[in-house]
Amino acid sequence: MANAAEQQHSNRNIWLTVIVCGLGYFVDIYDLILFSIVRPESLTSIGVSALEMQDASELILNAQMVGMLLGGAIFGALADKRGRLSVLLGSILMYSIMNIANAFVSSVEMYAVFRFFSGIGLAGELGVAITLVSEVMPKHSRGYGTTVVATLGVLGAVGAYLVHSFTDWRIAYIIGGVLGLCLLVMRVRIRESGMFHRAEEENIARGNLLMLFQKGRIGRYLANAAIGVPVWYVIGILVTFAPEFTRHGGGATDVSAGQAVMWAYVGFAGGELTSGFISQWLKSRRKAIMLFISLTAICVVWYLFTPEKSTSFTYLQTGILGFSVGYWAVFVTTAAEQFGTNIRATVATTIPNVARGALVPALLLFGLLRKEVDGVVDADSLVTSAVIVGAVTLSIAAIGVAVMKETYGKNLDYFEPV
Repeated sequence: MANAAEQQHSNRNIWLTVIVCGLGYFVDIYDLILFSIVRPESLTSIGVSALEMQDASELILNAQMVGMLLGGAIFGALADKRGRLSVLLGSILMYSIMNIANAFVSSVEMYAVFRFFSGIGLAGELGVAITLVSEVMPKHSRGYGTTVVATLGVLGAVGAYLVHSFTDWRIAYIIGGVLGLCLLVMRVRIRESGMFHRAEEENIARGNLLMLFQKGRIGRYLANAAIGVPVWYVIGILVTFAPEFTRHGGGATDVSAGQAVMWAYVGFAGGELTSGFISQWLKSRRKAIMLFISLTAICVVWYLFTPEKSTSFTYLQTGILGFSVGYWAVFVTTAAEQFGTNIRATVATTIPNVARGALVPALLLFGLLRKEVDGVVDADSLVTSAVIVGAVTLSIAAIGVAVMKETYGKNLDYFEPV
């Protein structure tokens, strides 16, 4: 009876960890996506003209993504050196404060600076949460735990849209910050990973980024990072600029960027659940990811070459696009499963942010390929540039899947040798 009671208590603790990590990722995504939702309104209110909107948007998005790239390295290494929980608390505190600060911007430059620091804080959430859940779950069922975390998380985008629909953009930022601060109270009930404690006791090197460049690990690292690149191409370019793609294609002129993002993330949540269960059913991360990357390629072509779209049809397409890139949880779980306990959080935190950071060159290439006539973006060049950037990102991801190792059911209780 005592063993059964202990097992039941252990199971409750595991699922408490999963749910709280999922709620943390909910707030993370809320903040991460809120800019895309309030982009036109917030930029207009601080004096950005319609002609300046595209350039200002790309500057702020790039600042956010560079911040996430830097933050991933900082928080990932700290999570391996100091522990998963302390880093989760620190990242939440930072992005909550910066979320509130975003409500008080008065210029594009200030907006970019605050989004940069928000990005640093946001970078610590997902990778460390997935690492913690992967280490506390049984090896053959951890895919379910990480799927729950990611599915709860992506619903944060829906939450951001709904909050903004009842408030202005400044209040929406403040609410996101307050939600994060409230979450800090819940996080104190989670226990540290037993695998991390064993790594501490062994007194081995932990959180050393240079280890990634030893014994062929860099190839494994880059192959995994490549797999996530199409996700942010779809969200950061195709969905974020859905009003522009629809209008320049001769379609509706009243597409809302906020609603496009919301429907994309509704689809994303469905994709997260589906891809997670498919990877468990197939007992293969690789097959599930390849299936969804193939679906993404089909959906991108359909989205870009459908002319004269209505507003509702654009929202339908962004929802299906979101579903097609809903393999994010499987992607991050695979990254965590590829490396030992002493650098697992470093990898799981930096790889998603390398994938997100790839949006920076993607946006730059997208901007360089576009042509303007009398200050107005040419419709054909808009689609052509999106096709070229999409072909590059999807090709990179396909190569990554081809060379990655299968990790389903892998024992994670081991260390990477120095």
